[in-house]
Amino acid sequence: MSNVYDNDFYAWAMEQAALLRARRFDAADVDNIAEEIESMGRGEKRELVNRLAVLLLHLLKWRFQPGYRSPSWSATIREQRIRLRNQLKDNPSLKARLDEALAEAYELAVIGAARETGLPDGAFPASAPFPFEQAVDDAFWPE
Repeated sequence: MSNVYDNDFYAWAMEQAALLRARRFDAADVDNIAEEIESMGRGEKRELVNRLAVLLLHLLKWRFQPGYRSPSWSATIREQRIRLRNQLKDNPSLKARLDEALAEAYELAVIGAARETGLPDGAFPASAPFPFEQAVDDAFWPE
């Protein structure tokens, strides 16, 4: 089983799905199935962090470079807010990880904001200047 898992993931996945549907649990590759399910969960958290990083990056640019504000920045902020709300609606248990995700995302956002604005990392607050609920609030635009 693990040979197929290592060499042809798609074939392994289809085989495992068929075994589970047939209730042939004894023939299923339980350890690798469990690993893949855990990986899917980690992927959802990574997506939360990535989307939040993009949102925070644009909020930082909005706040620290008001003379460069553009419809593109505004659209990105609005889009990420929608995508974040939808992801949390689809994965409500991620709400318990918001503080951790915000801290991880903010670290990435500062790197991106420094790169895109030309400002040094130290020009930005040491921790996220907006809590999650404020960042995803459609009415919030940092000044």
